Amino acid sequence: MQTISIIRSRTVVLTNRNIDTDQILPGRFLTTTSRHGLGPHLFADWRYDDQQNPKKDFPLNRVEAAEYQVLVAGDNFGCGSSREHATWALLDYGIRVVISTQIADIFRSNALKNGLLPIIVEPKIHGWLTRHAGEFVEIDLQEQSLTMANGNIVGFPIDPFAKTCLLNGVDPLGFLLQQEAEIAAYEKSDS
Repeated sequence: MQTISIIRSRTVVLTNRNIDTDQILPGRFLTTTSRHGLGPHLFADWRYDDQQNPKKDFPLNRVEAAEYQVLVAGDNFGCGSSREHATWALLDYGIRVVISTQIADIFRSNALKNGLLPIIVEPKIHGWLTRHAGEFVEIDLQEQSLTMANGNIVGFPIDPFAKTCLLNGVDPLGFLLQQEAEIAAYEKSDS
């Protein structure tokens, strides 16, 4: 898992409300347990026409993925099923941060465990971001701050343990395994 410390990126905006995990990654692509290779299928039913040609009017088809690591999504992003593959597809495409006014609980949990930072902002901030697609933002995870192109800086909440894992580039199991020596010492002293 990649560490997240500071991310500077342009934003790509999808203003649709209630984007569920089946829209993020349609069910027919859930045939793998690999976290890699799902990026081309991200939003497949929205990105491609019936002949599998990219639709020119879909925002992700108008940007270079490497420059756009921040997705500003409509309200209630990631609702629906609990498929972890949706998070994998976003990461494989190159998205590192999702910003919305509301992010579904299970999706948010999956995101944090896989290295995708979900940020919830106030409607006023969200409105500015959606009206200014393509602007640069800076996300500082240590400071829990989002700096917008207009100079405004806003804070965002994050679970302290998830923050520690993201800053160190480990998932919860990886974090636990890093404590193996201390756990073994405790077990030895307790026997």
